[in-house]
Amino acid sequence: MAEMINVKLPDGTQKQVPKGTSALDVAREISPRLADAALVARVKPVNNGGGQLVDLAKPIEKDAEIRILTDRDPEALEVYRHSTAHLLAAAVLDLFPETKLGHGPPTESGFFYDFYRPTPFTPEDLERIEKRMAELRDQDLPYAREFLPRQEGLKRFKGEGDWMKCHFIEQFTAPDEKISIYKTGKFLDFCRGPHLPSTGKIKAFKLLNIAGAYWLGKEGNPQLQRIYGTSFFSKKDLDQYLNQLEEAKKRDHRVLGKQLDLFSIQELAGPGLVFWHPKGGLMRKLMEDWMREEYLKRGYSLVYTPHIVRRKLFEVSGHENNYAQNMFPVMEMDDAEYRPKPMNCPGHILIYADGLRSYRDLPMRLGELGTVYRYERSGVMHGLLRVRGFTQDDAHIFCTPEQIEDEIVGCIDFALAVLQTYGFEQYQVELSTWDPNDRATYMGSDEQWDLANKSLQNALNRRGIPFKTIPGEAAFYGPKIDMKLVDAIGRPWQLSTVQFDWNLPERFQLEYVAQDGSRKRPMMVHRALYGSEERFFGTLIEHYAGAFPVWLCPVQVVVIPIAERHAEYANKVADALRAIQVRVTVDARNEKMNSKIREHAMQKVPFLLVVGDKEAGAAAVNVRTRGKEKTEDMPLDAFVTRIKSLVESKAAGL
Repeated sequence: MAEMINVKLPDGTQKQVPKGTSALDVAREISPRLADAALVARVKPVNNGGGQLVDLAKPIEKDAEIRILTDRDPEALEVYRHSTAHLLAAAVLDLFPETKLGHGPPTESGFFYDFYRPTPFTPEDLERIEKRMAELRDQDLPYAREFLPRQEGLKRFKGEGDWMKCHFIEQFTAPDEKISIYKTGKFLDFCRGPHLPSTGKIKAFKLLNIAGAYWLGKEGNPQLQRIYGTSFFSKKDLDQYLNQLEEAKKRDHRVLGKQLDLFSIQELAGPGLVFWHPKGGLMRKLMEDWMREEYLKRGYSLVYTPHIVRRKLFEVSGHENNYAQNMFPVMEMDDAEYRPKPMNCPGHILIYADGLRSYRDLPMRLGELGTVYRYERSGVMHGLLRVRGFTQDDAHIFCTPEQIEDEIVGCIDFALAVLQTYGFEQYQVELSTWDPNDRATYMGSDEQWDLANKSLQNALNRRGIPFKTIPGEAAFYGPKIDMKLVDAIGRPWQLSTVQFDWNLPERFQLEYVAQDGSRKRPMMVHRALYGSEERFFGTLIEHYAGAFPVWLCPVQVVVIPIAERHAEYANKVADALRAIQVRVTVDARNEKMNSKIREHAMQKVPFLLVVGDKEAGAAAVNVRTRGKEKTEDMPLDAFVTRIKSLVESKAAGL
């Protein structure tokens, strides 16, 4: 008689099944409909962590909890996209058999696969590949898994000339280990899975573009061709995503930044280094002024730290050993070696450590809009979103354990104020915690982690903020809260972070004198809300498609006189607006009025005021409001009141 094992379903139902039963077998027992919809399974052996995703066909050998995942489970989408990447590789090999394969992981928005092929792929090739993918999909080919002795697998891939696959096998498997191979039609891939049961489960996909990538991400290695694509559970979801991509192109901050004359990145100066033009520079000032005013309102002290410091500081902080690849090279000076700073925290720690602190001095909140420099590889830089020099709204809070929860609440309130002020109505919150089963990875005592986790959770609960807990995603030196704003077309952007840190206080031996006279280590929190001014500005450009709220616009009003004789009244209108600090210009050029209106509309100026005989005689203006077709006649005083209210309230819309 077959040995029996127990399986537990999500609703608590217990079943006894023969050892070696698959998740698909369990699904069939529950209902044929579930078996038909099943894509992958999560199997958690009893008393063994969080479980893992597995192929539906994988035999279950021990008592376990089982959850069958369908297209209703977002967790299954990663497997779905990984399987689509294999479908892409199978189609490429069918059409271009000389191609050698790299790897093809799923991504947050789709998938890619790296290929080595001397002849570049063309847009026409992408169309052929996509068509062949559909044909293979319709054949409902199984994703069949087999295990081979390592040497046999290496021999097979070497025979095909797949040097990249051989590298992966040698890098990620032990000499005596059997390796996992997935077969899809004629296509074989070294892969640990899991995958969908067959290609027929893939309902909607689209190849997007081709990009270059270096083998292993290292310049000087062979150049690969990376084909990007995406896939979704339904054509409706795919179409919605493709429409979002089209909208994103219209909102591309690099294009709008040039069109609106906000910033540039100059080849002569170097990649990843941002030049803020006058209009962008004015907007940066407004952002910085708001942040500094909020610092002072919320009990922060403003500090400034040098751009370069001795290398030894980073040896003490640990960055020299753990972060050097992301730092600019050492500069030889008369007295020592120096580096540009990649972050502000060591400088803030030196300010804290410059004198003996008492519990009466805490909490100490040090805030800086500090420019830092990080060496980003040329292939990853992207407009304002990934640069080499950027300014962080960086703050570090030093406090006692008794104060920590209230300080976290204060950080959350501050982050929410940023979102509200800049017109972001939606956001997502993630709490990254440690994995206590992997104790050796994390610094600090169990008591410290327990206090930190509870402080973050309690702070979020006190503000009634829903959040997703992500176990095992904390940094080795502490848990953190990430707040992702959601922009106007539904894209999440990682910006605000609140992060615990036990590492730096320990490395710098920070202390404070407690109430009982003893010396204690302060708790430390890193906190950045814009993230960086550059990234936040890029996000603002794309969120508003360049049509910024009135209070942020570099030019808020343009007054356009109909004829030369109306210029005097146009200047009087401008003076009335300047008196309430409105940013206004008068366009009295000898150009056609409609041409001037189009030009300023392209610059997304919120209000165009056209004035002629009628307006001058009535002390009025003809108002053209951005985004509206109809104009409006209005007394000048009424318009002054209106725009003053919009600016003072920092209203997100017109």
